[in-house]
Amino acid sequence: MDFSKRPNFFHLIIALESAVLLAFLVLLTPWGSRMTVSRDASDAERGMKTEETDNNADAERSSAAREKDYIHWVDFQVTAEALDRAFWYDVNTCQADIHLNWIELLAYLGARYGGDFSRYRGSDMDDIAGRLQNGEKMEDITTNMKYYPYYLEAYTAVLSGMVGEYQIEIPGSQAPDFVLPKDSGGNPIRTDDNVWVTKYGLKAFSPIAKNYPYSDFDDFGASRSYGFKRQHLGHDMMGQVGTPVIAVESGYVEAMGWNQYGGWRLGIRSFDGRRYYYYAHLRKNYPYHKSLQEGSVVQAGDVIGYLGRTGYSRTENTNNIAEPHLHFGLQLIFDESQKEGNNEIWIDCYELVKFLYNNRSETVRDAATKEHYRAYQMEDPAIPNGAREQKIPDKTENTGEQKMPADSR
Repeated sequence: MDFSKRPNFFHLIIALESAVLLAFLVLLTPWGSRMTVSRDASDAERGMKTEETDNNADAERSSAAREKDYIHWVDFQVTAEALDRAFWYDVNTCQADIHLNWIELLAYLGARYGGDFSRYRGSDMDDIAGRLQNGEKMEDITTNMKYYPYYLEAYTAVLSGMVGEYQIEIPGSQAPDFVLPKDSGGNPIRTDDNVWVTKYGLKAFSPIAKNYPYSDFDDFGASRSYGFKRQHLGHDMMGQVGTPVIAVESGYVEAMGWNQYGGWRLGIRSFDGRRYYYYAHLRKNYPYHKSLQEGSVVQAGDVIGYLGRTGYSRTENTNNIAEPHLHFGLQLIFDESQKEGNNEIWIDCYELVKFLYNNRSETVRDAATKEHYRAYQMEDPAIPNGAREQKIPDKTENTGEQKMPADSR
């Protein structure tokens, strides 16, 4: 060891001790206190920002989770009888102090039956309707019904937009006196012309035009093998080629063209986005009403196409279906991720179609073009910017030929 360097080592120790002492004395001064508080505040601010960031991240994750908290499956078993009874309770009370909502009535029974309407009894409908008319509130009645909110949302997705107020033409011979023109004495003048009336009731229509026969049965879920083994996710309505096909609900044309399974087909989306109506196997050569293209707005009751037997082929315009029929499907969409793929929700439409038989759109045929049009005009207030009439034009430049749209879904 070189002892000659020992004094320098001790000098270093003494210097360090002096520095520590000086720092301690500084902290005891007001300036030092402010520095300490400032440092602590800075640490706290950083901590608050970190906590705020974490909270924001948690909130975003929670929001994303809530956004994905939508219905993933609906098994619609409501019978035509229950639909009809609930509908008339709604219509008959539309101007009463207590207006019964048909979807709420059905949702209550859905929650009570666990969705199984094989248990349905008309007296159960009468009982809940009576309680509501006696002043009870549905929110109070269903407080302890865990699944009522689910059935209300599910049945609203299926049925919303089918009942409400609208204006429609009716034959003058059927018009009530108060809507008819009056003579100088105030007496109604009978007319052969159509008369506009305002109605509250069923504004959705059967998929098959009035006066055209068809047959059907509940074939939802039946096996299909073309292309691959799968279930039939629609409702087949057997009829004659060329039978006018009707828009069940107002909406816009989302898909139009060839599909190897459905042949010439149309997809119409409701304005609230929840329902996608699928009309398939339309007629060869002239499947669609000439007024339609993708994006077109259609009104409930409009002629949209013609029954046929196209499909089951990759080659466009091929008749490969043995029996002419309309494949009618109804898809529910609670989130756009359900539109296509493994998460699609298609419901059994058999009982719904039986109910819609109560409202069939009458059509007339243009002899020049052989195109069909609705016989009685309608104004559905659900249509943005108002409805456009669908009637035989005075003059037409259309030869009846129809350009086939490109494949799309």
